[in-house]
Amino acid sequence: MAEAADFQGMSTSPARRWLRRTASLIIGAPLLAGLLWGPVAPTAYAAEDATGSRTVDVSLDTLTPAAPGKSDTITISGTVVNNGRQPVTDAHIDLGVGPKLLGRTEIDSAADRTGYLPGVDAPAIDDRYSVEIPKLASGISQDFTLSVPADKLDLDEDGGVYQLGVSLTGRTASAQFDQVLGIERTFLPWQPETTQEKTRFTYLWPLISSTHLTAETGSDEQQTPVFEDETLAAELAPGGRLEQMVALGRDLPVTWVIDPDLLATVDAMTRNYRVKSGNTTIAGSKENQAVAKRWLSALEGAVQGRKIVALPFADPDLASLAHRGKGVSGSLSHLQPATEVAETTVETVLHVKPSIDFAWPVEGQIDSSIVDVATSAGADKVIARSDSLQDNLHYTPTAARPIGGGTTAVVADSRLSTAFQRDMTDAGDSTLAVQEFLAQTLALTHQQPNNQRSIVVAPQRTPTTAQAQSMARALRALDSRRWTQPLDLEAAADAKPDADANTQVPGSARYPTALRKQELPVETFQDIKATQDTLDKFKVILTLADRVETPFGRAIDRELSVSWRGTPAPAHEYRRIVRNYLHSLTGEVRLIEKSDVTLSGRSATIPVTVQNKLVQGVDHLVLRLRSENPTRLNLDGDKGVAEQPITVEGGHSQTVKFPAEANANGQVQMTAQLYTEDGKPYGRPMAFTLKVSEITPTVMLVLAGGVLLLVLAGVRMYTQRKRAAAREAASAGEEAVSGAEGDIDRPDPGQASDLTPDTRPESGDPSGAGEKVDH
Repeated sequence: MAEAADFQGMSTSPARRWLRRTASLIIGAPLLAGLLWGPVAPTAYAAEDATGSRTVDVSLDTLTPAAPGKSDTITISGTVVNNGRQPVTDAHIDLGVGPKLLGRTEIDSAADRTGYLPGVDAPAIDDRYSVEIPKLASGISQDFTLSVPADKLDLDEDGGVYQLGVSLTGRTASAQFDQVLGIERTFLPWQPETTQEKTRFTYLWPLISSTHLTAETGSDEQQTPVFEDETLAAELAPGGRLEQMVALGRDLPVTWVIDPDLLATVDAMTRNYRVKSGNTTIAGSKENQAVAKRWLSALEGAVQGRKIVALPFADPDLASLAHRGKGVSGSLSHLQPATEVAETTVETVLHVKPSIDFAWPVEGQIDSSIVDVATSAGADKVIARSDSLQDNLHYTPTAARPIGGGTTAVVADSRLSTAFQRDMTDAGDSTLAVQEFLAQTLALTHQQPNNQRSIVVAPQRTPTTAQAQSMARALRALDSRRWTQPLDLEAAADAKPDADANTQVPGSARYPTALRKQELPVETFQDIKATQDTLDKFKVILTLADRVETPFGRAIDRELSVSWRGTPAPAHEYRRIVRNYLHSLTGEVRLIEKSDVTLSGRSATIPVTVQNKLVQGVDHLVLRLRSENPTRLNLDGDKGVAEQPITVEGGHSQTVKFPAEANANGQVQMTAQLYTEDGKPYGRPMAFTLKVSEITPTVMLVLAGGVLLLVLAGVRMYTQRKRAAAREAASAGEEAVSGAEGDIDRPDPGQASDLTPDTRPESGDPSGAGEKVDH
């Protein structure tokens, strides 16, 4: 009859349900006795019971309000799913409230428990608040909602953290008695009255992304930026990760922690930009320009009047620098410029002045070398985490503590900082995380109710949209400020330290192995050094060095970013592209290859051409020509080397002429090389062969004699012709004389100039074969 009634949707009476529960407890009594008294029985019972209480999966989608007051009604909604093979009958969903949990460690233990455990899990409260489920077929889910007034839960007026259990009790064909077939636990932070001392609470709100800009820019005056792709736009668009971070953070009492590279990248997207497409680039989307403008405008409005911490540009990996980069010369020199440009970028884009006093190593894990690197660029505050700088105290101390050398470690609470690192896309997981977070904050306050402390929370650097939404829900639940009050990070860092807190920075051996494996390899810093050396050599010859130094300097900053952790292949590819593009630019200033050159005579000038395909001019270069055999051919007097300064306009070439003097016939190897003014070679040397074909004095005498004979013969012929003409004139008269004058050769009225301009439009063609030098 009871089963028939269940099929008809009729609920069982409270008396019958009480009898069933009593029977289930009697049946389970021997097992419970074994659990309490026998050394072997607990394992057998636990295994058997764990299977039974997992028949039905219970999930809690919402719990409102998350931190109820006296007059609130607690409403819990969720879903039950029958994962067993048999239908569940005579089922009901109940709420149980366990005893008050004493301290944060008890919360940790309660959160780790699974399965139903009689005597530990609290019995259900009044049947009036139960939800009846007559039948739940195998594989079928059903939603439910429980509502209970807070004043019906018999909670302590002094407040505290309670564990809530939502369980499904029912029967199956193989077990015709009431038993708990599924349970889900959560926490109820209960503080009906404001605590005597509130915990000062600081929550960091990070705006950080990965690298999207390349080192490449357009040749136009605006230097149009080039993006790797358009993926950033999806994060900025409505519903995107970064859009949600701004929209949520706008109304939350948080301290913004911003990577200025993100601001610079979005700002570049608000104007004309281009996107890589194979070996070329295409125009960026106008629609995405509008998206970027809206996001920047929203962010600027959200941060006005708020505290902002600016990380060094591109968020450099301090741990990688400390552990693997210090051995490569120049690696640490990038931190100071990255810090300086960070401040300028935030002020320029957001029109607010940020703090640049904070360094934030990955996951707040520090050792002495990381602290040294973190403070080398001027920061005097390091955001650490309590699982790195551990305390041996029965309470959680204030975050700020001096660690020597004028440096303050701001130690974030590890439990609260990692509360939302799991996947939060499922509503049930998010609800459980929010309730545990709130429970931990209340338990922390209750540790020493008369000792006000400052607590900092430093979450993951790049929260997902779901994680950010869960974080925001938790912070909104603290709006009532019954046990916490907001505090910005700068004030938290200035708080009076706890005298008993640990100030001993751990050694490098304590650094987590998992994080060390993700660090940037030594190869990264070697590649960066090579790129920086090339850039330093290149920029000194440019008339507009900023057009190259700025984009490549920022690209090198991005190569040091934390965002490359765990992705060695993309990181290596980014460095390769930056390096190759820089080399392609330096190769635009070069020597034009020469073919073999013939020198006829003792002295002449040897031309060498410098080509500049850049859009800007080059200066501060020296062209040096060397004779490998000065005894046969010397330059600049008796020397084997000559040099001349070089200045070439953009898109032009310049031919430089070196005086040379030959002493003997034969071939001479010549080498031309460009140098910067400080004597460093620039580009590749250019070698060519000079063939010396000197004319000796004896040959010159013979030639001179031959020329003299020719001249004498010509004079004689002229005289004879003149005499013959005179005789004819005597007989022919004045007309014949006139005709004789017309036979005299007239000189050529003009001769083409052999001058060549030193500067001309660039041409990459090599000199022609058989080139002869100018005499």
